Amino acid sequence: MKELLKAVIYDQQSLVWDDRFVKRAIPAGISAHNEIEVISGVRRCGKSTLLHQIRAIRNEQDYYLNFDDERLVNFKVADFQLLYETFIELFGLQKTFYFDEIQNIAGWERFVRRLHDHGNKVFITGSNATMLSRELGTHLTGRYSKIELYPFSFSEYLQFNGRTVKQKDISGTTGKSELQRFFNEYLVHGGFPAYLQHKSETYLKSLYESILYRDVMVRNHLTNERELLELVNYLASNISRLASYNALAKIVGVKNATTIKNYLGFLQNTYLLFLVSKYDYALKKQLQNSKKVYFIDNALVNRLGFSFSGEKGRMLENLIFIELKRKDKEVYYHNDRFECDFVIKNGIHITEAIQVCHTFDLPDTREREIKGLIDAMQCYGLKEGMIITNDMDEHVSIDGFKIEIIPAWKWLVKDGRLTRDGKT
Repeated sequence: MKELLKAVIYDQQSLVWDDRFVKRAIPAGISAHNEIEVISGVRRCGKSTLLHQIRAIRNEQDYYLNFDDERLVNFKVADFQLLYETFIELFGLQKTFYFDEIQNIAGWERFVRRLHDHGNKVFITGSNATMLSRELGTHLTGRYSKIELYPFSFSEYLQFNGRTVKQKDISGTTGKSELQRFFNEYLVHGGFPAYLQHKSETYLKSLYESILYRDVMVRNHLTNERELLELVNYLASNISRLASYNALAKIVGVKNATTIKNYLGFLQNTYLLFLVSKYDYALKKQLQNSKKVYFIDNALVNRLGFSFSGEKGRMLENLIFIELKRKDKEVYYHNDRFECDFVIKNGIHITEAIQVCHTFDLPDTREREIKGLIDAMQCYGLKEGMIITNDMDEHVSIDGFKIEIIPAWKWLVKDGRLTRDGKT
């Protein structure tokens, strides 16, 4: 095993930070304290790149291993001590460790806790939300800080294309038109870094299959491939629409709605999709109400779902939802007399109401979206609300309610920072 570990370690040493990559925003203070740093997110969203970027700015860089390597399929928790000894033999004594996709090794958290208790700095990545949360919560409570990474934001997409945004771009005709052009591309192509390089449909297929088969079916010991495929395809074709477990069970042909609930839980754990609840002051009703489903990236939605004409509105809503998640917002939908796409909870209060509408210039559409927004604002005691559109930019005041109507690109470039959740 030691010789195998040496071979893997040396092979992976070539994976160093490259300045040609788009730099992700490293949270302030990440190197200043001794907490375990956990980077989680969907497969191939850039976690490894961020980890190498962090390595590049630290003095100690050598104790790195990516466990998503077929040569380590027989690696067990007992082998961690041998790995530690191999690191020392190859590079001398260091106090900083970097582990990619560590959740592949059952019992990893005990070794990481031992490292931390002996004053070492540990960075880890993983692509399964529940497994990481369960293991961190059980053995590492109070010892870690968590970063959730998503595919490129619009600001990072612009950086990928060699474009920076200046104040004059937001106001000038040429700058606004160019940013609108980039946004139209981003709405379709999404933000998976490797996909943006070549726009390969084969890459998206491979990514989806890795998530479905390795992260969902194999990890959770599932065998009914057809049910999962039909469920994901249906949801990708109906993003942002209401769905209940019972209705989905009938559509997919599953007898028990609990099976659908479990499938959705497994899919959420991989960060492939997210369920959004209707906001209700009664938690029981909140859990019972129909959910809205959003996907991690629009490129995958285009690959998995059926294409319809006039679907840009739902694609835009999906994109805005992911940006809200990227900003660490607690998101619900509102549906009382009228519907509002998103309401944001901060603490115990709803503090924001947001409608999303791609084309806002038709009178019926304008009336519907404003009614839904004002209904939410009245319900939660808000005086200001927002409607995010494709290209309209104005402010209106109706019955004392102030409404900002803003182009999506303009809203997106306001803040493209990586969020950090330090709650343990």
